[in-house]
Amino acid sequence: MPKLNGGEIIIESLKKENVEVVFGYPGGAVINLYDALYNSDLKHYLGRHEQGVVHAADGYARSSGKVGVCIATSGPGGTNLVTGLANAQMDSVPLVAFTGQVSSSLIGKDAFQEADITGISLPITKHNFLVTDIKDLARTIKEAFYIARTGRPGPVLIDLAKDVTQAVTEFKYPDRVNLPGYRPTFEGHKLQINKAAKAINNASRPLLYVGGGAVISGAEKELREMVDKAKIPVTTTLMALGIYPEDQPLALEMLGMHGTQYANKATLETDILIAVGARFDDRVTGKLDEFAAQADIIQIDIDPAEIGKNIDVEIPIVGDVKTVLRELLPHIEAKKNGVWQQRIKELKENYPLKYEDDGSETIKPQYIMEEIDKYTNGDATIVTEVGQHQMWAAQFHKYKKPRQFITSGGLGTMGYGLPAAIGAQIGQPKEKVVLIAGDGSIQMNIQELGTAQTYNIPIKVIIFNNKYLGMVRQWQEIFFEKRYSSTKIPAPNFVKMGEAYGIWSKSVDKKSELDSALKEAMEHQGPAILDVHIPEEENVYPMVPAGAGLKDMIGG
Repeated sequence: MPKLNGGEIIIESLKKENVEVVFGYPGGAVINLYDALYNSDLKHYLGRHEQGVVHAADGYARSSGKVGVCIATSGPGGTNLVTGLANAQMDSVPLVAFTGQVSSSLIGKDAFQEADITGISLPITKHNFLVTDIKDLARTIKEAFYIARTGRPGPVLIDLAKDVTQAVTEFKYPDRVNLPGYRPTFEGHKLQINKAAKAINNASRPLLYVGGGAVISGAEKELREMVDKAKIPVTTTLMALGIYPEDQPLALEMLGMHGTQYANKATLETDILIAVGARFDDRVTGKLDEFAAQADIIQIDIDPAEIGKNIDVEIPIVGDVKTVLRELLPHIEAKKNGVWQQRIKELKENYPLKYEDDGSETIKPQYIMEEIDKYTNGDATIVTEVGQHQMWAAQFHKYKKPRQFITSGGLGTMGYGLPAAIGAQIGQPKEKVVLIAGDGSIQMNIQELGTAQTYNIPIKVIIFNNKYLGMVRQWQEIFFEKRYSSTKIPAPNFVKMGEAYGIWSKSVDKKSELDSALKEAMEHQGPAILDVHIPEEENVYPMVPAGAGLKDMIGG
């Protein structure tokens, strides 16, 4: 067995895990790891900030379905990862983050750039490790990847004492892991599956409520089979857009606070709600005691902690979504379209998504999304920042396949989109990746334009520029009598900023100019920025006020 130093062991271990791409930012505590990277065939992408690095790894993981890997140094390097780790934890994204730490002999002595990153990150990671002995290093990496990608995925952090990356030992990578306290359940309980099948077969108004767990599990084929066989309508969360093609008659698209009226109304009328990899988030349910109050609920989830956490469940099934649906399918009776399916058709016809278009040169944000949808024929990967633009992107683009919509859901992280789009493009190099950004969100990690330019990553950045922090301003308009407290945010000249980074950039404020400008941006060979000026006080509708029930939807 060869003798390697700790940095070399990390590189060789990553190769054993079939890692091809690493995102990082060097520093003194990880200098030995970066020295090992120097002659490695791993592709390393240097970000401009550690938060950009972890969000890029996150976008890569969501786009590719692989584990994202990032590296940061000790102290502020590690603490700058915190938001990205919390974001990945909330959205169940598999990441392995390596952080540098001071030497073992200095831990706990307030040495230069020391921070207790394992203590800090404990509540926002699936698991974390502190490695102080090089003999534990290879095994720890094996365990970290196993934990990150199995069961309910999530971020795992490995903190590396500097002397561990310098020390030398024989390298042997384990063949398997043995974690007695970690045994995810994949197959559903047969009795529960039979109960669920009976309830679905006896229901007159069944509804599938599908969350991000179905995307992670790769359950799109099984879901499609269930819909086709039993003619069950489908509504999805923000994290599951595209798991079922939205151009199909039984697709109700997104439900919840800014969901479609027809999805929310169907939820109020269903008699059996089948929750598939969804966690009953407050942005979905609104007032809990009114959510699907007339329905029995089946909940399928690989994480037993999610079962019944927010809402009472009549038939719980713990297991991998794809596996459970496959087990359930033979017991589901084939049905033809009937009264319920006709009702769904009526709801979609009577309550379509719509917006006011006065025929002027004003560019409405909803119109931008419709034009992007037309131009790409719905085949692009859409990544978003967080805010009003995020909801318009969810509502007015028809998603056809899973992993086509990438956004920060649970944590709602402004600044996520730009680095995540970079990671998504690296994860799917043949896809067209379009970032939908707000003029507020884009500025939070705008330095990552340098990363896009350096590596010529051809993301298309469409900035919805309304000179406000739009979502907060909307709440201030509706609930606080237009007292716009600290939400006016004069934007910089995005064209000049883009050009300063060497990126093709253009601004447009007339509807008649949008088509040609969009075409120009989309066809540009490298990264491109299109700054589109939209009405300052355009609102996102429908909207369910916080704490209200789905029946209390406003507008749309």
